[in-house]
Amino acid sequence: MRRLLLALPFALLPLAALAAEHSHEHDDHDHAEHGSLDAHEHGAAMLNVVLDGQVLELELESPAMNLVGFEHAAKSTADKAKVAAARSQLTQPQVLFGLNAGDCTISKQEVESPLFAKHADSDEHEHEKSHDSEHSDIHAHYSLDCQKPEDLQQLDLGELFKRFPATEKIQVQLIGPNGQQGLELTPAQPTLSF
Repeated sequence: MRRLLLALPFALLPLAALAAEHSHEHDDHDHAEHGSLDAHEHGAAMLNVVLDGQVLELELESPAMNLVGFEHAAKSTADKAKVAAARSQLTQPQVLFGLNAGDCTISKQEVESPLFAKHADSDEHEHEKSHDSEHSDIHAHYSLDCQKPEDLQQLDLGELFKRFPATEKIQVQLIGPNGQQGLELTPAQPTLSF
């Protein structure tokens, strides 16, 4: 059931992104040529939220540029430190999403990106790398058990925007007790209500 609930926002998100594209003027990005909003847009991220009973599912998808400042494999000590710091911060969903109510604890979390992989200097790795696009994404999925889900009134992404300032907007799809909603959060408007 949870997988079905998580699939619904993914199915609807391209429609919301397409609508958002047509409501904004384009500057240096040539989206008109492609006919739809690129799935990988620097400064923008996607968040799917499902509150089903006592289970809160959060799924964040962001270009690596928003979270670490680059998308290439980390080779320098400074780049490796940025990747490690971002990964560490992404393992703190209660802080990043302002989960101060609901008595929620993490039951499962996955933070994935090509940048987090152990890079072996093998021909196979180089072959895979050459077929990848120039873009790297970071994907984080969290499942939390909330003992008092009725106390969970909102998410506050203010800390996420603060820790990752290159993130300018987050397209959110939410399924909760009051139905489904889609909205865009920004540093100036970082909260959403269930």
